[in-house]
Amino acid sequence: MNKLVKLFIILFLLISQTALAANPKVKIETSEGVIEVELLSEKSPITVRNFLSYVDSGFYDGTIFHRVIPNFMVQGGGFNKKFEKKQTNKAIKNEADNNLVNIKGTIAMARTSEPHSATAQFFINTNNNYFLNHRSKNYKEWGYTVFGKVTKGYDIVEKIESVKTGRRKHMKDVPSKTIEIIKITQITQK
Repeated sequence: MNKLVKLFIILFLLISQTALAANPKVKIETSEGVIEVELLSEKSPITVRNFLSYVDSGFYDGTIFHRVIPNFMVQGGGFNKKFEKKQTNKAIKNEADNNLVNIKGTIAMARTSEPHSATAQFFINTNNNYFLNHRSKNYKEWGYTVFGKVTKGYDIVEKIESVKTGRRKHMKDVPSKTIEIIKITQITQK
């Protein structure tokens, strides 16, 4: 192997490792414990930037997990402890066509039936929810953007998933006890 090819391979490996290490990580401190998530910025750059803008502004501090459906997902980041909806920034482009799949332990953006309506709310899949994946750019088949994965604290996700739920105001599947997102912070890369 000539020196130029060896140099190219070394350079490629260094760049690949740097890109991998560049994935931001966040710590979600909840009233049930801590969840750590790696954000997949290469595959979901718009979504990760959007999520981190909410994280860095303190938007999620004091919000709740307001929707919990066993064997499906836990959803939060949009309501405060008084169950008041928080004011959000403009909706972002749906990146569900990024080839990431809604499998157990991944984090994705919540949205309305409008494909490009995600703002701040997110959910953690507690099952392999393939039906949420992008199938086409058709209105009904856009899917939900996966933008990260739980790396620590999945037992806390399971604890949240196991709470009793009921109706509150106009919503069902609301935890009967408040599950607070105390704060979400970026974890400094070492």
